[in-house]
Amino acid sequence: MTEDEKKLLQAKHRLEEAEARDRVRERKARTRRLIQEGAILEKVLPQALHVELDKLEQFLHSKFN
Repeated sequence: MTEDEKKLLQAKHRLEEAEARDRVRERKARTRRLIQEGAILEKVLPQALHVELDKLEQFLHSKFN
């Protein structure tokens, strides 16, 4: 393997690692946002804790559509 091939392979791996870090960062941001939104929903509608998810979804659709 030539020096140029090694450098190209290293650059490819660095790019793959950066993309993987971005995916992890995006996933963590989404998880945080979903948790925050769920907490707001529970705060505004405490009865939501005792409702099945599909019924909660139907309720929210009926209120906002």
